[in-house]
Amino acid sequence: MLHEYRDEISILKQENAHFAKIFDEHNELDQKIQDIVEGREHATDMELSELKRKKLELKDEAYAMVMEYIKEKK
Repeated sequence: MLHEYRDEISILKQENAHFAKIFDEHNELDQKIQDIVEGREHATDMELSELKRKKLELKDEAYAMVMEYIKEKK
């Protein structure tokens, strides 16, 4: 997630507990979605769509926090 901001993410994960939580939750959802897509877990199409929606929300929130961090560092 947001690989181009690897340095900022590393700092935020250490300094901001909320950021670390949403980052970890995003990664857990990513793995769960991958497991469903590859057949290791089962879910309905609706459940899979909901997981993807939640993952995107977390990514958007993390991105906003990274952008705010970069803005504050200038």
